[in-house]
Amino acid sequence: MGDCCGGSPGGNTEERKRTKAIDRELREHGKKTEHEIKLLLLGAGESGKSTLAKQLKIIHQEGFTDQERIYYKPVVLANAIRSMKALLSAAEKFGYVFQDHNRERAGRWAMITEADPLLPPLAADARLLWEDNAIQQAYRRQNEFQLSDSAAYYMTSMERLAGASYLPTDMDILRSRAKTVGIIETEFNVGPTRFRLVDVGGQRSERKKWVQCFTDVTAVIFVVGMSEYNQKMYEDDTTNRMHDTLRLFQEMINSKWLVSAAMVLFLNKRDVFQEKIKHIDLSVCFPDYKAGKNYDAAVEFMKNRFLEQNERPDRAVYTHVTCATDTNNVNVVFTAVKDYILSKALEEAGMSMAMRIT
Repeated sequence: MGDCCGGSPGGNTEERKRTKAIDRELREHGKKTEHEIKLLLLGAGESGKSTLAKQLKIIHQEGFTDQERIYYKPVVLANAIRSMKALLSAAEKFGYVFQDHNRERAGRWAMITEADPLLPPLAADARLLWEDNAIQQAYRRQNEFQLSDSAAYYMTSMERLAGASYLPTDMDILRSRAKTVGIIETEFNVGPTRFRLVDVGGQRSERKKWVQCFTDVTAVIFVVGMSEYNQKMYEDDTTNRMHDTLRLFQEMINSKWLVSAAMVLFLNKRDVFQEKIKHIDLSVCFPDYKAGKNYDAAVEFMKNRFLEQNERPDRAVYTHVTCATDTNNVNVVFTAVKDYILSKALEEAGMSMAMRIT
């Protein structure tokens, strides 16, 4: 019988070769995904997601190359300049007056943009301005305007950052903030297991892209910026960041697309929260919180408030209090999380195998 498709015998041979090649690629992909753990990193903007991704690169990918440090240099410098500018603007808005010898320095900084080089004289000016009472008073009211959590770090590092041979350190890179746009993947091995960490932007404008990443997710790591309980969002400057994060977590933990994924909750920025709770009661965010300025009580209350969003009593949520800028802390926590995720993955695989057999 002739070929009903009208093709030549040679064409069929080529088609069979292509089919075999595709089958081979699919088998290889199957082998790879059998040993690959896909971690989806979610959370609101400023929660510390990207900092966590950088830490895992330091721990499991031999850190940053000199080329990568050169790439981060303008990001770090722009962060430092932005912090100084935000403090100056706030001091002016609140009506704080600079000491006479610092007024000219404040005027010079007012002319600077993030694109300008950070020259040593400007860095020296920044150090003296940071010590001025006007800036310190503004800094104490940082919840009333948008300011990086790392502002104090930058202010005390300005002269080092302005050095001619400056190259960012690990901590400089961890502290740096750049808006995550799109989807960023990081792959690394831990023993025989391949991990693929998927980081997506947390700003409202980026969240519509999240659903693209919901396929074949082994575990979700949802990151919360604990210290943001008295801060407003960048996007609208009216919505409390913690309230927005709670709503977001409720959507994710109850999403039908993530029902089979292990759920890990990181209460992050422990260090900033520990200092802030000494001065600002958690009741400014949660009026029903009554335990006062007590770190342990506040952490427990916040953890429970997030766990209450889970509408499935049979779903476990693995919770850790973290500091994403602390490499040792992230290493210890991720080791524990890795063991938990792998055990859940084996459990799921065992259930799937049992279903196939029956």
